[in-house]
Formats: sequence, C-alpha cells, structure tokens
Amino acid sequence: MALRKEDLLATNRSVLFLGHRGSLDFRSLYLDEYRDRLFIGGKDTLYSLRLDQTNMDVKEIYWPPLPGQKEECFQKGKDIATECANYIRVLYPLNRTHLLACGTGAFHPICAFIYVGHRGEHMFSLDPTSIESGRGRCPHEPNRAFASTFFSGDLYTGLTADFLGRDPVIFRTMGHRSSLRTEMDQRLLNAPKFVAAYMIPENDDRDNDKVYFFFTEKAAESDSKGHAIFSRVGRICVNDAGGQRVLVNKWSTFNKARLVCSVPGPDGIDTHFDELEDVFLLRAKDGKNPEVYALFSTISNVFQGFAICVYHMADIWEVFNGPFAHKDGPDHQWAAYEGKVPYPRPGVCPSKTTNQPSRQYSSTKDYPDEVLQFARAHPLMSKSVYPLQRRPVLVKTNLQHRLRQIVVDRVEAEDGHYDVMFIGTEAGSILKVIALQRGNFAAVEEVVLEELQVFKLPVPITEMEISVKRQMLYVGSRVGVAQVKLHQCEIYGTACAECCLARDPYCAWDGLTCTRYQESGKRRFRRQDIQNGNPMHQCLDQNLTVDDFDSTEEKVVYGTEHNSTFLECIPKSPQAAVQWFVRRSPEELRDEVKTDERIMKTEYGLLFRKLFRQDTGTYYCRSQEQGFTQTVTKIILEVVENEQLEQIFQREQEEELLRPPCRVPNLRLVQGQRLWFKDIMHLIGYGNLQRVEEYCERVWCGDRAPWHKGKLPKSRNLLDGGKKGRGKQPGDRNRVPRQAVATEGEMEPTLGKSIP
Repeated sequence: MALRKEDLLATNRSVLFLGHRGSLDFRSLYLDEYRDRLFIGGKDTLYSLRLDQTNMDVKEIYWPPLPGQKEECFQKGKDIATECANYIRVLYPLNRTHLLACGTGAFHPICAFIYVGHRGEHMFSLDPTSIESGRGRCPHEPNRAFASTFFSGDLYTGLTADFLGRDPVIFRTMGHRSSLRTEMDQRLLNAPKFVAAYMIPENDDRDNDKVYFFFTEKAAESDSKGHAIFSRVGRICVNDAGGQRVLVNKWSTFNKARLVCSVPGPDGIDTHFDELEDVFLLRAKDGKNPEVYALFSTISNVFQGFAICVYHMADIWEVFNGPFAHKDGPDHQWAAYEGKVPYPRPGVCPSKTTNQPSRQYSSTKDYPDEVLQFARAHPLMSKSVYPLQRRPVLVKTNLQHRLRQIVVDRVEAEDGHYDVMFIGTEAGSILKVIALQRGNFAAVEEVVLEELQVFKLPVPITEMEISVKRQMLYVGSRVGVAQVKLHQCEIYGTACAECCLARDPYCAWDGLTCTRYQESGKRRFRRQDIQNGNPMHQCLDQNLTVDDFDSTEEKVVYGTEHNSTFLECIPKSPQAAVQWFVRRSPEELRDEVKTDERIMKTEYGLLFRKLFRQDTGTYYCRSQEQGFTQTVTKIILEVVENEQLEQIFQREQEEELLRPPCRVPNLRLVQGQRLWFKDIMHLIGYGNLQRVEEYCERVWCGDRAPWHKGKLPKSRNLLDGGKKGRGKQPGDRNRVPRQAVATEGEMEPTLGKSIP
C-alpha cells in the first residue's frame, strides 16, 4: 500500500519537525528511551523534544562556530553557506545528566557537554566551559561518511581526521583508557568509507568485549589493478592499550575481514553487491549472538542493484578465529598464512582466556613484540564472512531511487516471528518489507507491505532510529525529522479478507476489525496468514466481496476531446490483479474495458492517450487477490467536447468587455458548473498552446496584475489552488490542509501537534 505524506499527516500516522529557523539541515539523532526524549542535531542548532507529552515541549540550543572560524573556513576555500557552520554530528549520553555533542565547527571540530537534567525533567543547556577540540571525535566536513559508538565513557570513531580528508583512522578518545588510533598504513585502512560501529559482547567475560566497525575500502587482495571496492567488518578490543615498544599508542588488536553479499549466477559467476550502504544490529532478547542486517549496492555501470544480507555474529567470530591472509611479495598471490602464529594469537584481548599459569598478560603492553609485529603485518583474515544461506534475503534491481538506510523490528505473529525491514530511500520514502522463505532458501518471496512517503520533497533519508517501546520510527533527512508509526492496521480495510491479504505481521483480524496483533488475545478471534495471505482459509465465515460495483464513493473526472486523460487506481495490495469495467449509460450493462494502443492499463491506473466522446461513462476499478474482490474506485468520466470549449471562450470574450480590468474571470461551463483557472488550464491541454497564451494574456492582464507588485489578490491562495470558498467539486481529489501541501521550508514546526 502506497501512502503519501499527505495521507500520513491526515491520519496522524506521521508528525514532522522542521526546526524553528526555517531549515533544520538535520545531521544527527539520538533517541533516549530512558528519558523519553529525542535529541536532534542540525546546522548551528540542537533540539530536545519530549516524547511523553502531546505538545513535545521543544527546547533549542543555538551553537554556532567559535568567533573567527567561519571566516577562516571561507578563506580556505570552503562554501560559506553549506560548509562553514557547526553541523552537529555526534550525540551520545555521557552520564545520567549530560550528553556529549560534537560538531564540525566550520572545519574546526568542537565538542561540548549538554545538561539535560534527570529523568522526568526537561532541562537543556550547553556548558560553555566544557567546549574543547573535537578533532578525532567528529569529522571536519558536514557530509563525509563516518561511524562512531560510545561505550563505558570512551568514544570510538572511524573518520578522516584532517582538514583535507587524507588521514582515515579509527580513534578511541575521552574515557579513562589511553587514546589510541590506527597507523597510517594502507594495509589497515585504504580509502575507507565508514558506515557503522557497535560494541558487541562475545561472551560473559567483559575483558573480551570488542568494538566492530563496518566500512568499505579499496581491497588490496583484489585481482583488479585499480583495487576493487570490498565491504569489511573490522574489530578492536575494548581493553586494547597499544604496545610497549611496537605499536605504541596504536591499536594492537585490529583485524578485518571481507563481508560478502552476492547472488549465485550461471557458470558459478556471482553478482556481488560490494558497496555497503547501512548496517543495523538486531539484538536478541538475551543479548547474545545478534544478527547483522546489511544493506549493499552494486558498483557496476551495467545496472543499479541493492541487496540485504543477514549475518550471524557466530559466523563473523569463526572467520576472525580462522587463518590470516598473507602475501609473500608483490608478484605472489594472496593465500592463507600457513606458518606458526605467535602466542597470544594476534587480535585476541588480554583476558582469562589468553592467560596461562606460566604466561600472564594483563594488558596488550605485555604482549611480545613478535605478536604485535605479526598483527601489524597481517590485519586481514583469509576467509570471508558469508550471509545466512550464502545469499541475500532481499534483492532490488534497476530501482528509480537509491536505498540508503535500514532498521529492522522482529515481530511476533500467530505463526512465529517475522523480521520487518524499514528501508529508507533517497526520495524521502520508506519501504516496509518482509522476506518469506519458501521451503529451501533459494525461494524467497518479498512482500512490500507499505510504501510511506514521509517527506514531500525527494530528499534522501540519512538516518533512522526505531523505538520498539513506543512502536515508532524516527526518520531524519536534510529538511527535518519525522515520527512515523510502525503500523496502522485500520487502513487495511473493514473486512477479514482485507486484513488477511495485507500480510502485515503487526495486524490481525479480531472478529470485528483489523487491529494490532496481541499474543495474549483470544485465539479464536485472531485471523492472520502472513505466509500465504489466503482469506479463503482464514475468513471462511466472512464475505469475500467487500462491496458491489455501486456502493463505492464516486469521483468525477473531466477530460477534453482528443486530449489525454488518466484515471487513477492504486489497489491496497501490490499483489492484487486489477480489472477495469465501464458502464456507458444507466441503461447499459457493465463491460470490461478493452485496452489497445489508445487505452492503456498501467500500474497506477487507466491512461487514455486520446479521448473520444464515446468514452464518457462510469469506470470501475476492481482488484482481485486470493479469491477476494473489491471495487477500489469508481470514476465518472465526463468528456468536454470541442464545441463546448468554443462556447466557453466565446462567453469569456463577451464577459471580458464588461469586466473591470485585471479581475479574475468568472468562467462557467455550459452545464452550469463553475470552472476555475486551474481546471480550465487542464481542460485546454497541450493541443491548444496558442489558445492558452491568448487566454492567459486576457485573464492575468500582463504587467498590471497585482502580484507583480508583490501582492496577491485576497480571493486567491496559491497553496490551495485558489479554491477558497469553492467547496467540494465533482472530480476533486481528497483535499489536504495547508500544513500538508506547503513545502518543507514554508511549514511551521508541527511535531507534537495533531495535524488538522
């Protein structure tokens, strides 16, 4: 089901926050479930929103660059409008009362502590005495990819640490542990693009905790001369302290491995998705062995493709415990290292596991030099990490828009659990998708449950956070942040069959309505069939036809003779088959519409490439799926004949002589319905461009029009199409309030307000 931004706002499914200064220029998001607050970082601004109140009680901190930094940034050749500002890119909880915030500072990264108060309070202020350099903690550039995570008082970041972006590095800063970084060595990081970072425990021994970085880089082991792009997972020990003589103040436990996401093809040739776009860590209830959902894209010039692969952490650990990659010289091939690996094994953490009665290692500084030298020379593992069943759970090719972000919710349903994927696009929309396995894993069915157009402008979605507690999705883009409900079961209709065909794990038929599935509900009333969506099995005692042809609300569409016209019909289910029927007159029976080169059935409706008088009639769009049929829309098509247009122009010319100059015309159809400018322009069509110019010249009176002086006539409103006081007219689509149709820059902050 496709839902536009207007639909989401009108049904209270979505609420927008666009900032107080006209443009949020969003960069970072932190969802604080403990405090029930949402913290947002934008351009020179921080916001705090309360999620436990209706009005959100928005608070703001204005935090521009330090004096002189904006001018210096401009003098160094950066754009003063889009780069020389303080873009907040790091937001983490520091302790019970403070946040850590870091911004680009006009290419002088800065950090500060933000006082947010205790739970239940809504305090929000910046401590100016805490401002310090953010170098190594925050990137210089507002848009350069980077990854970070905060754990036990330490900030771990993967970024380029210099002004020119030539020093890729993984840093640890801030906490009680010593600051560490990776060496400037292409064997460790070769032009990486950092995507995500997580602290993932390996077992109950806290000394074995590691931070994992997900990134792409140029692959030294690739056979191609230009080095192909490979996706990686790298890791470091939390208790790494560097070496005593080798790797001093450098990571001594860094390892990395390739992440493979590919589709097996003919002759054993795989289609690889090598560019990592986003990663989401789906943690189990016990916190052990989480699953890694990774969104990939292709780098091929032949086609644009995207895939989602799922990895078990157990498989990642197995690769890191396997052989190291080794190359004897520039003319040799990469192979598994077959020599003796020193002890303790390079990459392991100093812990109870590594200690032996005769050899105790309380720190990496105690590791022998040969261990650190081996680690420096062999950062790459020989084996690659493959996804579950060695293939993607979802593949999308030749899409109109790129896929950018992913979050996942594991939902309990009547017949087990399902992982619902929310995928953000670069067009401001979200795909809500599940992947169903059919027998063996080779047969996977992809079900697009919903497509939610969150933002009106086609802006890329750059960040998403999911709140299972609140059943909400928080979506960030350049223009603002949206709060979107994960589900809205009532939109699926009023019948058991409709609810069943939706195949939404969140929803079930409770005997009366389609509502949120509850495990504790009465079993005999729960109707749900995610695997098959077959209402014949679930709704035998229900009517499998929602309505007859004539019970659907009708719309009126006007088209002009010999012009093109489109009748829109989008079924609720993407899997439904659509049929069109027409009744030419009340006395005639309904016939199925015959399509040809002139009348074409498309994905979104019926297209008349050239309209004839005999096309007048009532059109019915009906969908059918799994034995369930319903009328989706009923449209009365009125064909305005050429003679009628001539009469309209003749009447207008006669009234023009009697009308005061520069007054908006009062046009009327022969039948008596009132026409407005927008409707007349639609009816005239492209076939009468010369007449359009004549009409516009008469109507708008050239340079004497009042809006040329910066003022609009009081009787017209550009946002509502000039139909103020007009009332509902035949053929109108559902009207949207002003808040829903204004561009993002024109809208007032609406988060926390119910949209009228």
